[in-house]
Amino acid sequence: MREEIILYHGSKNIVESPEIRVTKYNKDFYFGFYCTNIEKQAERWATRYGEKGYINRYEYTENTELKILKFEKMTEEWLDFILNCRSGQDGTDYDLVVGGVANDKVFNTVELYFDGFIDKAEAIKRLQYEKPNLQIAFRTTKALSYLKFEGSEKL
Repeated sequence: MREEIILYHGSKNIVESPEIRVTKYNKDFYFGFYCTNIEKQAERWATRYGEKGYINRYEYTENTELKILKFEKMTEEWLDFILNCRSGQDGTDYDLVVGGVANDKVFNTVELYFDGFIDKAEAIKRLQYEKPNLQIAFRTTKALSYLKFEGSEKL
């Protein structure tokens, strides 16, 4: 039996038809459509530029046909994956990637790590949010096909 999960996407706009956009910078899990199961986190995403936004709500139907990479914790493997994605070296064919969000100081931390001033354990410690968080990157159109728009709320 497939489980249905409610996910949220914070944005300046209502997003009825999610799509994968290739941008000029790389995100934690590379290009994709990012959601979370934490409504407060989506609210922060929607208002991060000091403007009012929308919390878009979706129903996601889990599917075993998707190739999924899930990081249960912020580990060295999680950090390595983020470092590769943020440096433009995706090199994977995952449909969906699930794991913690690297905080806003990621670039400073990554520089310190690359320059040898801190080790991986210290980098991971610095990248963790104080609050619980989770991001789910839908990286293929196949993955997006299991996401159904349910509505939006203006903040």
